[in-house]
Amino acid sequence: MIDQPLFYLFAIPAVLITGISKGGFGGGLGLLAVPMMAFVISPVQAAAIMLPILCLMDIFGVLRFRRYADWSHLSILLPAALLGILLGTFSFHYLNDAQIKLMIGLVALSFVINHLRGKGANEAKSRSVVRGSFWGVIGGFTSFGVHAGGAPLNIYLLPLKLDKSAFVGTTVIFFTTVNYIKLVPYFWLGQFTSSTLLTALVLAPLAPLGVYLGSFLHHRMDDQWFYRICYGLLTLAGIKLLFDGIRGLI
Repeated sequence: MIDQPLFYLFAIPAVLITGISKGGFGGGLGLLAVPMMAFVISPVQAAAIMLPILCLMDIFGVLRFRRYADWSHLSILLPAALLGILLGTFSFHYLNDAQIKLMIGLVALSFVINHLRGKGANEAKSRSVVRGSFWGVIGGFTSFGVHAGGAPLNIYLLPLKLDKSAFVGTTVIFFTTVNYIKLVPYFWLGQFTSSTLLTALVLAPLAPLGVYLGSFLHHRMDDQWFYRICYGLLTLAGIKLLFDGIRGLI
């Protein structure tokens, strides 16, 4: 088990923030967990520690929001995400974390800039098999590598302007499915060691606490503020990932 105090200084808030995000805000800030832990340990090890914790959080999320999920969108997103996970699995030894972070950071910030310019802000977009499939693949791929599937998923879902409960319910089902599928290639690639699993077990009690806090805040915020927060989280995540990607390549 990891016993460095500095690691837990980053890991504890990372897990709580992820739980709050997954419990009430569509998971947008959850992709910051691996970069936060990566200040102390390798991103690959951080991702392996976080995956069992994410799976635990997903159980609470499904119990709370499953009835709000929009399956018309999930029927497009989930098969595409499976393809993305397969691509991530077989390219695991060829793409490094810096390249993945740079890619998703650029995509996230481009989307936010486009939103701020007002394009598509007046009316909601409709269901699209092409857009949903594209972002589903990207979401599955980046989720596999560094649990950063929130930004691609938000890029597809936010313009639809779903009711906030439908938005959260859809993301909960999406990431529950994706995270449990990811357990198989993570085991296959040897990413679960006794150290990572024991460390995840120590952090696990924070999972339900974070999800509860997110659910509590979810019901005390109107739709307008909800979407402002989602775009804000996407901006923070994009900046963080872009910075880490550039730094890693340099």
